[in-house]
Amino acid sequence: MSDLVMDWARQARTGVPEAVLCASKSAAQIEAALAAAEEAGHSLLLTRLAEPLFASLSPATRQRLDYDSLSATAFYGEVPNPAAAIAGVGIVAAGTSDLPVAREAARTLAFCGYASPVIADVGVAGLWRLLDRMSDIAAFRVIIAVAGMEGALFSVLGGLVAAPVIAVPTSVGYGVGAGGTLALHSALGSCAPGVVAVNIDNGFGAAAAAIKLLRAGARS
Repeated sequence: MSDLVMDWARQARTGVPEAVLCASKSAAQIEAALAAAEEAGHSLLLTRLAEPLFASLSPATRQRLDYDSLSATAFYGEVPNPAAAIAGVGIVAAGTSDLPVAREAARTLAFCGYASPVIADVGVAGLWRLLDRMSDIAAFRVIIAVAGMEGALFSVLGGLVAAPVIAVPTSVGYGVGAGGTLALHSALGSCAPGVVAVNIDNGFGAAAAAIKLLRAGARS
């Protein structure tokens, strides 16, 4: 008997669809999840699908996946047309080293039918880069901010925009910044109002939070 139990009612219940975290799973377990999706007639988002694990899937499976190596995500089945994507979320990444996490958030949003432009390499080490893009950033209804090192971007953005800021600390850093804990503490300790935090490297969780915020705003 398989240990796999898919939650196809999750989107109707929570607004965020079922997804499969591939880290620590075998190729056989991932293939079983995809077979369950095919049998149920559902699309499926795969996260943390590292390139070696993707390469271990059967050739037929790999051909059926829309795989993105930077974010380690894959889409199975039909996904919403980008031309019809819902606007409102913007992703701001402090550095190009933060792009894998930013891209995970963007891919999750795209899978769910939301547009999410990524504005990258605007960290506070060169504050002018962020200020040059503020007219674009201020137009977003929800902002996902992605930063490692000391995580200063979270408070700076929180003090400049009206939108809620979802802080995603990344494990990018060294010394006391290694592992992302310092950036997480910066997000949690921010004095800028309206900054909330998800776990380290959790681009998927940030995207889910952004979707729920937009859906709550639409209901009101």
